[in-house]
This record gives sequence, structure tokens and C-alpha cells, in this order.
Amino acid sequence: MSRKCEICGKGPTAGRTVTRRGMPKRKGGVGQKIVRTNKRRFLPNLKKIKAIVGKSKKTIVVCVECIKNGKVKKAI
Repeated sequence: MSRKCEICGKGPTAGRTVTRRGMPKRKGGVGQKIVRTNKRRFLPNLKKIKAIVGKSKKTIVVCVECIKNGKVKKAI
């Protein structure tokens, strides 16, 4: 299954997780330091649904945002 919405083209985006060490200043410490950053991926919320594409029924991969906004007509 591809990780891309077939309607809007939404796909994975890159990001980071930041690991910090130390007590924050607001709690009486000397401040937090960044120890390391790890790369990660934010994946879109995709679903396989049967939809009407043109005049035929097809199984397509669509993000939930497109389903909620009514950009896809579900096949019954």
C-alpha cells in the first residue's frame, strides 16, 4: 500500500524527536540541554475504501481528511 493519498497527494513528512536533559529553570534548575535528536516520520492517516471513480467502483487509498470533507463519494 502506497503511503500517499490518491485525492490530495498527502504523504509522509519528516521530523525529529528531541531528547533533553536537566531540570527546567522554572522548577529551580539551571536549564535543559538538548542531548540528541532522532529523525522520525509523520505518516498520514490513510484508509482503503471502495469509492466511485468516474462511473466505476474502485478501491483507493485516501486520507481520512478527504473522507471527512466529502471529497470522496463512497460506493455502497
